[in-house]
Amino acid sequence: MNQFIYLVLGTIFGMLLSLAGATTFDFYAELFQFKNMQLSRVIASAVVVGMVGIFLMKRLKARAIMTGDEIHFDIKKPPKNWVWGSLLFGSGWALTGSCPGSAPAMLGEGKLIIIPVLLGVIAGTYLYALIQSASDKCVK
Repeated sequence: MNQFIYLVLGTIFGMLLSLAGATTFDFYAELFQFKNMQLSRVIASAVVVGMVGIFLMKRLKARAIMTGDEIHFDIKKPPKNWVWGSLLFGSGWALTGSCPGSAPAMLGEGKLIIIPVLLGVIAGTYLYALIQSASDKCVK
């Protein structure tokens, strides 16, 4: 049952990305050339909605839908290597003309050209996990 809920929510999210123009290569190119700031407004809207949502979740002591467990918000100090990771992430965005979050929605629209990007996202995630795992073993 949970997988069905995830599929429905993912489909709705993908449709919203598509409606917002976040699945259009040209919008990303124009964003990084500062010609069309539509995606900046979409991103800013998402940040505001997220901030309000987290504020309300904390205020109302929200519980997870699937498990019923209380949701905890731990404040962590960002690691120094986040700067390098964010630069790499942004470079990938600019080079591919797509965001890793909207890439599956692009595939859902039938844009098969996005497959190498998705493979890169998977490979990068795997590589990060390997590096993080090796780093954790060194610390212990």
